Amino acid sequence: MVVDQNFLRVKKYFLLIFFFLLFASKSYSNNYIFTKIIKLNEPWGSSFINNNEIIVTEKSGKIKIINVVSKKVIEIKHNLNFLEVGQGGLLDIICQDDTLWISYSEDRGDSKTSTSIAKAQLNKQELNFKNIFQANPPIDSGYHFGSRLAIKGDYIYASTGERGLGMIAQNPTKHPGSIIRIHTDGSIPKDNPKFEGKKSWLPEIYQIGVRNPQGLTLSDYDGKIYLSNHGARGGDWFGEAKKGENYGWKILGWGGKNYSGTKIGPKWKPGFTKAIQYWIPSIATSAITIYKGNEFKEWNGHALITSLKDQSLRKLIFDDLSNVKEDLIFKNKVGRIRDIQVHPTNGKIFFLSENALWLMEKN
Repeated sequence: MVVDQNFLRVKKYFLLIFFFLLFASKSYSNNYIFTKIIKLNEPWGSSFINNNEIIVTEKSGKIKIINVVSKKVIEIKHNLNFLEVGQGGLLDIICQDDTLWISYSEDRGDSKTSTSIAKAQLNKQELNFKNIFQANPPIDSGYHFGSRLAIKGDYIYASTGERGLGMIAQNPTKHPGSIIRIHTDGSIPKDNPKFEGKKSWLPEIYQIGVRNPQGLTLSDYDGKIYLSNHGARGGDWFGEAKKGENYGWKILGWGGKNYSGTKIGPKWKPGFTKAIQYWIPSIATSAITIYKGNEFKEWNGHALITSLKDQSLRKLIFDDLSNVKEDLIFKNKVGRIRDIQVHPTNGKIFFLSENALWLMEKN
């Protein structure tokens, strides 16, 4: 039998192309498969709106709905008065019962911005947002907006960064550098710290003394709100949001130093909230979640911590605070990690890197 050599060469060529395309969007480790779902432009926040669709913000101003099965993308118009400046732009987004809440750097005029929160009904053509919170005062800075959102019942919690101004985080008459708690309609809870002895505090403030908190989540296991926070050169941490308390920035340095190399302050001292876990040197902590699902059911109740600089996912077992256990799950698989979401039914994990949406599942 005579075989056409040209035919064999063409067949071999197309097989090589096929396998390249198959594996180019996947990365394998011993335990996990990483699949790039779709390329994006500096995505920041995400939230599942149903089992197949996830809504994503891009810092530059776009809001997209991505079907994680078909990879179809819908771009939605919106009316947000945002300003992309430095670390600011469109930030976190959360969907619950076809209602959206978004945090963003609002353009307040004269180059000043604030970390603001707006609300809208889900509409796949156009979103009509209305503000329910503005962090005051507006500040001319492109640094440290925060900002994550978490919903617990009728409350929405939000983290607001101190905009690079340090000790403003110790001033409860100003919002930057604090954890905010309001009702989901924007009204103010009557049991916030201001109404329970902290008379000088702004009514929306729940806790003070944070620097640049880019992780915030509700645990379905204990009903608590947890957050992660960027330190400076070192001093990243994971901890619990506690009403009326103070994490200490910039009195405390959490083990980190100023970028100039000078000392900030002690890691912790009595009178301030103590974090559950610290990272020195910095890993640049980003989004967090308390895992709940079937794909990695052995992780249920454990905290998953993502990082930017370290490009890693870390798992914390923290049911015994005197013996917190940390596992490095992976590094350098999807790039700098901005957000993490757990699929609502199958428990597979989705990440936003700086240029893509990724899926992580068991090998």
